Amino acid sequence: MVVIVVLEPYGLRCGHRVEPLGVDEPAPALSWRLSGGRRGVAPAAHRVRVRAQDGTHVWDSGLVTDPAAVTVTYGGTPLRPRTRYHWHVEVTDTDGEVAEAESWFETGMLGPSGWTASWITHDRSALTVVDAPEEGELALADHGLEPAIRLRRPFTTASAPTRARLYVTARGLYEMELGGVRVGDAELAPGWTDYRDRIDYQVYDVTTLVRPGENVLAATIADGWWSGFVGFDPRRSGAHYGTFPQLLAELHIEHADGTTEVIATDDGWQTARSPVRYADLLMGECHDLRREPPGDWLPAQVIDADHSLLTASVTEPVRALQELAPRSVTRQADGKHLVDFGQNFAGRVRLTARGLTRGARVVIRHGEALDSGGLLYTDNLRTAAATDVLIAGEDADVIFEPRFTYHGFRYAEVSGLAELEAADLTGVVLHSDTPWAGDFACSDPDVERLYRAIGWGQRGNFVSVPTDCPQRDERLGWLADAQVFLPTACLNADVAAFFRGWLREVRGAQAPDGAFTNVAPRLAGVADEGAPGWGDAGVLVPWHLYRVYGDEGFLADNLGAMCAWVDFVHRHNPDLVWSRRVGPHFADWLAPTPTPRDVVATAYFARSTELTARAAEVLGRSEEAERYGTLAAHIRKTFTERFVGADGRIEGDTQTAYLLALAFDLLPAALIPRAVERLVELVEQAGPGVTTGFLGVGLIAPVLDAHGHADLAHALLRRTDPPSWLYPLRHGATTIWERWDGYSDERGFQAAAMNSFNHYALGSIGEWLYEGVAGLAQAPGSAGYRELVIRPRLGELTWARATYESVRGTVATAWTREDGGFALEVTVPPGATATVHIPAADPAAVREGGVPAAEAAGVRILGSEPGTLRCHVTSGDYRFTADYRRTADLNEEDT
Repeated sequence: MVVIVVLEPYGLRCGHRVEPLGVDEPAPALSWRLSGGRRGVAPAAHRVRVRAQDGTHVWDSGLVTDPAAVTVTYGGTPLRPRTRYHWHVEVTDTDGEVAEAESWFETGMLGPSGWTASWITHDRSALTVVDAPEEGELALADHGLEPAIRLRRPFTTASAPTRARLYVTARGLYEMELGGVRVGDAELAPGWTDYRDRIDYQVYDVTTLVRPGENVLAATIADGWWSGFVGFDPRRSGAHYGTFPQLLAELHIEHADGTTEVIATDDGWQTARSPVRYADLLMGECHDLRREPPGDWLPAQVIDADHSLLTASVTEPVRALQELAPRSVTRQADGKHLVDFGQNFAGRVRLTARGLTRGARVVIRHGEALDSGGLLYTDNLRTAAATDVLIAGEDADVIFEPRFTYHGFRYAEVSGLAELEAADLTGVVLHSDTPWAGDFACSDPDVERLYRAIGWGQRGNFVSVPTDCPQRDERLGWLADAQVFLPTACLNADVAAFFRGWLREVRGAQAPDGAFTNVAPRLAGVADEGAPGWGDAGVLVPWHLYRVYGDEGFLADNLGAMCAWVDFVHRHNPDLVWSRRVGPHFADWLAPTPTPRDVVATAYFARSTELTARAAEVLGRSEEAERYGTLAAHIRKTFTERFVGADGRIEGDTQTAYLLALAFDLLPAALIPRAVERLVELVEQAGPGVTTGFLGVGLIAPVLDAHGHADLAHALLRRTDPPSWLYPLRHGATTIWERWDGYSDERGFQAAAMNSFNHYALGSIGEWLYEGVAGLAQAPGSAGYRELVIRPRLGELTWARATYESVRGTVATAWTREDGGFALEVTVPPGATATVHIPAADPAAVREGGVPAAEAAGVRILGSEPGTLRCHVTSGDYRFTADYRRTADLNEEDT
């Protein structure tokens, strides 16, 4: 007998992560996705059961009748530390059929009391001895940095363990080994947090690495964000956090006879200098292989045993997730080799160096571009040296790969080698492991190149935190950059856990009076009071994450901080025009046409207040919802009275002014058509072109589209003169530039003081590629992709497609038009529904699966307008076909 499963849960997650080790939350969120084997299948109920590793059942949700649910919050007996829990979900469909799946998670220390380890480090006085240069050796520019250090602890076990876990973190960066084998694949661990507020730790399963008999647990630690150069402050970050790296680790070993052992960092450990003479995120890394083997092992120094700030990481770490082969290797006149990897990315170079003699020095410099003479361009790196150095020891052939730094680059200049082949080099791509969730393609190669550039910009800047750029002396978690790009980021990748972790930094940086900062993690010198559009990310980011992932936890964790921010702004601006306590007020950053600051600020004040009210309503907090809802209405009224004329003109008369007012619903209904008309005039007068900066750029295509001007949005997308998205691509860009005019044929490079070639903010057009061009969107009132809107905007394209792995399951659209016909394929996951708009010359003649749409299973006709049929579909796969008229008619009528 063959059993056909029509509904199947998959993609099980705990806290938005797959089978996480080290969960510190007392009530983690457990979620699943659904796939269906037939059209119309939908969930009706679910049941989740959890048992501990010893088989004890600790929670049974019972049968919960909730067709919308794909997430539950654990509600059983208190979880025990360092314990694996297996959880089982059963989903019952509307026909009573049951499908099931199972996964697991493992708890961490569950609080400071579980730790026994001490923070240890090296005796710094032993590092003050400077190696005497060998004969003929040039002085090494170490930037005032000190060596990375090794730590080790030999131990003996009588038998192989049944279970072994390593719990580890550092003030700085760490890399662990057990028995000479690297532990895990995390890079730049434990990641960047504000060490004054929180320090993440990781957990590794090392059961197979512990052997009967003699073992050695070892570590190398380096400065990282803790004590290296951070941001654009010329001081080392000892002025920000600490002065020298430290390690904290515990190895827990369990044996078959029930005995346990704990190997913890304490004064029994030994330390020595490593061959890494220095390692810094901005300056680079130097390996001096003459220091192998290390010198004398010395007793470790115990710093303290403070565990109060330790929290298990809630995100996946940075990992080496891709490798790039060089596109070309060119020997220059001075004997150096210029390597082009063909892609701007964040990471490092792995180099095989051959034929070295002791003391030979190989230097790798990194840059994003070449100057007019074809040489490596590094002016825009500012004070970041971005240089890695290898000093040879006794071995003639060496594989050199830095371990505690990363660079933003496309090109590498290698000096010190007579011969270098492409096979000797690999570009190692580093970024936080956010699983890719979306894909987009279309008939225009330029637009596809733009999509790829947006994705590479996201990869290069999601390195532990959402940075603004990966190359120069900055790399900070700017709040505005993150909030404007977030809608695109969520469609590209599963960033739920990543932003959940970063929001802990946003909340931690919030001042007692409610002011958010401009960057998170907080950093001395750049932790100014949040500017409009920057501080507002503390409200906008949690709200958007809730909408995308359907997890109310994003709102519950942040509502208090959201309320405090709105109260802060209101307290200092009782007239409801946000003009006081505006921080550095960046306005519409880098806009060719600036927007008045009070307009920008008050628009964001209204938006944050409105979303805070809506968040409170979702959480059932009726008093807060009413209070902030009323305040938002008053701010909207004030905005109109203060900044909007009777003719719909908004003060400043800029694209961004109208975009903010329309996107944030700040205008009375009677003035909306006039504001739209003026926005269209401004766009057309510019070329048609875009004249917004960071805050307006992500709104321009969606707002034009929402008000019947998708054709104009397509015109902006196709523009090739600056400012435009395609202009950088025509000049060789493979990532999104910081500035619209980062380079021009007439002037060359923009001012090096601020000219990154890998900045993602202007790439926020990516949201409209998915939702507009491909037509894959979520309904305005929906959360977690429960209600979809499929409405492709054709423009001059002949086909486009997009897929997205939502929290509910796979969503997909694909449309084509040729030979007088139009076809639209749609995939809707179980439990979701979609409103589908089909462009058609004759709406009544639209067919689905070869039959009239009105007769197709799972399809309900909602109505039609000239040139469009609207229908409602349930879960499943659909293929609509229709006749269509010429492109201009379709574009006009579809709107």
